[in-house]
Amino acid sequence: MDNHTDSELLVMFRNPDTKHYAFNLLVRKYQERLYWQIRKIVISHDDADDVIQNTFLKVWGGLDNFREDSQLFTWLYRIATNEALTFLKKKRSKLLLPLVDVEQQLMRSLEGDPFIDGDSTALKLQKALLKLPEKQRLVFNMKYFEEMKYEEISEILGTSVGALKASFHHAVKKIEKFLEED
Repeated sequence: MDNHTDSELLVMFRNPDTKHYAFNLLVRKYQERLYWQIRKIVISHDDADDVIQNTFLKVWGGLDNFREDSQLFTWLYRIATNEALTFLKKKRSKLLLPLVDVEQQLMRSLEGDPFIDGDSTALKLQKALLKLPEKQRLVFNMKYFEEMKYEEISEILGTSVGALKASFHHAVKKIEKFLEED
């Protein structure tokens, strides 16, 4: 695969002759990272596949209007995160389930997940993450797993760096407590 910069991809995308090619390169460049961000939110592989498709449909529709105020990656991450959260909200309302029941459903799908199956430490950590409030879980995933800087997370979530540091700290304390009790 060609290793085009984001700027090169945007120039190519804005050219009608190379638009589709550029979009395919963009998908290949970011699909895996975005998939795992979504997967950490929705847990299920099938749901993550649906959400990643919706994400790239939104990207296709909005890329012409991307103003480059932020990095392309940050913009893509924001769309992927919002699509995953919207998916969970729709799932909750469609099933008329309270949040606790949806978390239990996610927990069950997590336990049967071949990606995590057999690794009890990973399973314990994922269960602990599901116990966190949504925002703390997002911040923890981005900071711990994706090793993103607070400034990048701030752009994606639209939250101050100070609030993100506090959310991460609280998330770590809750995870530690859960792992000690388990």
